Amino acid sequence: MKKNYYKFEFSNNKNINSIYRFLLSGFALISFFYVMPIFINFSEKNFNNKEFTNNSKNLLQKKLNKDNLLDEDISVESDEMDLLYDILEENNSEINLVRYTTSEINALFKDVNYDLKEVRENKLVKPIDIGLLPKKIKNIANSKLRKEMFIKIVLPLIIKENSKIRIDRKRLFTILSKNINTDIEKKWLEKKFKQYGVRQNDISTLKVRMDEVPASLAIAQAAKETGWGTSRFATKGNALFGQWTWSGEGLKPKKAEEGQTHKVMKFNSLQLSVRAYLRNLNTHKSYRNLRKARSELRKENKKLDSLILSKHLDKYAETGSQYIEVLQKIITQNNLKDFDEARLLPSSKDLESLI
Repeated sequence: MKKNYYKFEFSNNKNINSIYRFLLSGFALISFFYVMPIFINFSEKNFNNKEFTNNSKNLLQKKLNKDNLLDEDISVESDEMDLLYDILEENNSEINLVRYTTSEINALFKDVNYDLKEVRENKLVKPIDIGLLPKKIKNIANSKLRKEMFIKIVLPLIIKENSKIRIDRKRLFTILSKNINTDIEKKWLEKKFKQYGVRQNDISTLKVRMDEVPASLAIAQAAKETGWGTSRFATKGNALFGQWTWSGEGLKPKKAEEGQTHKVMKFNSLQLSVRAYLRNLNTHKSYRNLRKARSELRKENKKLDSLILSKHLDKYAETGSQYIEVLQKIITQNNLKDFDEARLLPSSKDLESLI
C-alpha cells in the first residue's frame, strides 16, 4: 500500500509539472507575439528612419483613408533655404532669357493661334514659355487686352508646374502601392520629404502637401499681387506672387516700415516664381487650413474649387478677409475657373522624344 501511494504521488506531481510547463510556454508565446510588434515598430522608427517600408496594400489603404490623416504633422519646422533649396539653386544659375516686347508676344500668340476663347472651350493650352514679362505691359491702355496678355503668359507656366506635381503625386501612390520599394524610389521619397518640409516616413503629411493649386486661384493671386503684371516686383524681379524672403535675393519694398527687413523674392524667370509660389502654399504653416480643405475635397472626390480654397488665404496679405474678397471677385468677374481643367499641349521637344 505504501509503495502504491508514492507512485500515485509521483504521478500527480508529474501531471502538475506538465500543466505548469504548458501554461508557462503559452504565456511566453503570447508575450512574444505581443512584445515583438512593439519592438519592431520602435526599431523602425529609431534605427531605420531613413528607409521607407511598406508592409501591405491593405494596411496602406487603411492608413491613407483614415479621417485623421487630413491633419498634418505640425511639429515639423523648415526654414526658407531648406524648402526652396532646389529652386534657389536654379535661381542662382545663369539663365539668358530674352525679354520680348508686347508686340512681339502678340505676334507669337497669333502665329501659334493661341486664343483664350478656344482654351475656355477645348481646355487645351499652347506650350508657350515666356520667361520675362514685357516691360511695357502697363502701357496697354485697354484693360481687357492687358489682362488677356497677362493670362496668356502665366497660364502655361501654372499648368506646367501643376502637371509636375500631378506626375509626382501619381508616382507617390504608385510607390505606396508596392510591397517593396527600390533604392531609386526610396531616394526619390527622401528628396520629396525634403522639398515639402516633411518628416522622414510621414507619408500622410506628404500626401496632403504634394498637390495642385487651381489655375484660377494662381492667376487671381498673380493678378492681385502684380496689378496684372504692371508692378515693379513683376517687371524687375519676375515676382508674380509677392513672396517675401529674409535670406534670399530680393527687392526692398519702397513703402516698407522702419525695422522691417524682408524683401520681395527675386527670380530669374517667371517659371521659378510660379514654382516657389506652389511650394509656399504647399508647405507654409499659414496655409495649413487651405491644404486641409483641399484634402477634404479630394476625399469627397470633388474638384478643387478656387472659391472654397481662397477662403483660407486670409494670412497671405495683411488685409486678411478683404484680400479673400478681392481674389474671389477677380476669379468670378474674369471667369478664371474656365481654366481649371485646362491641360498643356505637348511641346515640340516632347513630341521629338516620342519619335
